[in-house]
Amino acid sequence: MGESYEGAGVSIDAGELAVSRIKDMVRSTYRPEVIGDIGGFGGLFGLPPGRYRQPVLVSATDGVGTKAMVAQALGRFDTIGIDLVAMCVDDLVCQGAEPLFFLDYISVGSLDPDHAAALVSGVAEGCRRAGCALIGGEMAEHPGAMKPGEFDLVGFAVGVVERDEILSSRMVGPGDVLLGLPSPGLRSNGYSLARRVLLQVAGLPLDGPAWVGALRTLGEELLEPSVIFAPAVRSALGAGVAVHSVAHITGGGIPGNLARVLPETVDAVVHRGSWSVPRIFGEIQRLGDVADEEMTKVFNMGVGMIVVVAADDADRAIDVLADAGQPAGRIGELIRGSGEVVVLPDPAGR
Repeated sequence: MGESYEGAGVSIDAGELAVSRIKDMVRSTYRPEVIGDIGGFGGLFGLPPGRYRQPVLVSATDGVGTKAMVAQALGRFDTIGIDLVAMCVDDLVCQGAEPLFFLDYISVGSLDPDHAAALVSGVAEGCRRAGCALIGGEMAEHPGAMKPGEFDLVGFAVGVVERDEILSSRMVGPGDVLLGLPSPGLRSNGYSLARRVLLQVAGLPLDGPAWVGALRTLGEELLEPSVIFAPAVRSALGAGVAVHSVAHITGGGIPGNLARVLPETVDAVVHRGSWSVPRIFGEIQRLGDVADEEMTKVFNMGVGMIVVVAADDADRAIDVLADAGQPAGRIGELIRGSGEVVVLPDPAGR
């Protein structure tokens, strides 16, 4: 018998079975603007005529980093797709954009239809939470390049914003208030350091308690799905709140990401003691003897997004966000400066 694709490690049958299992999941995310169905060579999405005056399309792409290795180790694949969507659509809303549609790319060493379906179920759930349609994707087997059981996820999101409503640093000025939107976990950043400290240095098992007295396992704590902030921020924008800028706190932490939305004439002052830092960050710092500055640069430290608003609209912004199901609190302010971010230490030493 001659050579075959399956003999080389790629199963067309497994791919077709996986696609058949995800069809209903994908359709559950569709918006009225979606044209056609799953299985085409390209996803179609129609912008209704007359809905927008000067529409600008906004795109974003991201992955989940080595958080995928935690999911792989636990054999749990149904939530990390939520993280994938969050990483992409929460970048879109930093421009003021409404997420419209999403595409995913899943690469595996060997395609298991059950695992693939679980991964896509998370992506579909994330899309439903974000209000965007999953209109396409790719599943790729990479035998020889990846081991069986290994996988990686990449997402692509497209949104729309009116040209005169694009958020940028030109709207930001001294006196503006920084509102922090809490993140209960690491989101999808800093996992290489977290895994090194918790699993290698401290030798903690993923199926054991996250810390002494914890009600959840370490694996559950590390796989905590990312909050998707885009819908709540869009609600604030739609309500006319004076939102001047938005920063998604990902790799680089608060200093690295907040600086991206500041003009060169303004500094941000962040008060570290103004929000509750989730316990998982303290455990990483304690067990790894990680310096404060390193923690702040690597992790979100409990703040997943910062919304910059006019001072006289801060209270209303908090109320509107709360009505949308998203808590928020004042964590700092802007002053005249040179585009720097200053994180003041917690006076209580936390």
